[in-house]
Amino acid sequence: MVRQLFSSGFSRESIIMLLLSLPVILFALSLHETAHGYVAYKLGDRTAYNLGRLTLNPAKHLDPIGFLMMMIAGFGWAKPVPINSRNFKNPRVGMVLTGAAGPLSNLLLALLNVIFLRLSYEFLWLKLGGSRFAVYIRILMLFLYIAISLNITLAVFNLLPVPPLDGSRIFYVFLPAKIYFGIMKYERIISIVLLALLFLGVLSGIIFMLSDWLMAGMFSIVGLSDEDFINIIVAIFSS
Repeated sequence: MVRQLFSSGFSRESIIMLLLSLPVILFALSLHETAHGYVAYKLGDRTAYNLGRLTLNPAKHLDPIGFLMMMIAGFGWAKPVPINSRNFKNPRVGMVLTGAAGPLSNLLLALLNVIFLRLSYEFLWLKLGGSRFAVYIRILMLFLYIAISLNITLAVFNLLPVPPLDGSRIFYVFLPAKIYFGIMKYERIISIVLLALLFLGVLSGIIFMLSDWLMAGMFSIVGLSDEDFINIIVAIFSS
């Protein structure tokens, strides 16, 4: 978003997209971390609860670098919710469930916004798209599209099986303990390499390819064809 703003010479469209993206990013990151903490709490771990992390208040979850990555690249992270697996009856199952909770919450939110986007297109744009309300409907649809895109991308990014992302909690728990702890010894180094790959754009293609595939799947789930999708995109971005 920020990169697009500079490359477009601070056009009106890029400024609108940036302003619409801010609340989406803050809520998506907050929901993601709250979901981790809530599932951990329900499974017996009160660590996040005791630290006041079971809240959608962005100030409790914001990580400056992760937020900046969301603004620049479209994917990033929040301040991780602390989880103590020793408080789970079954630590392995607990880590899988808490790890999956964050990405799943973003995917469900994205699907909800797909439903709202379809309703907005069918009941607002197709009926009032030629009226004086068209610009407001277009902004609403753009907001929903941004929410869909960012939530899906956030989920896909966090499902990468690389420490300290959620995917490592989900997939590595199935590894033998010796291999798991051997990998985790290098967590800090792996995190630095991951950050470097993100800044270099090496992982962007994979992340966005998977995100596009998931978005197409969600549009299909709510009954929207490829033609409908194209028509919606044209409606949103037409001047």
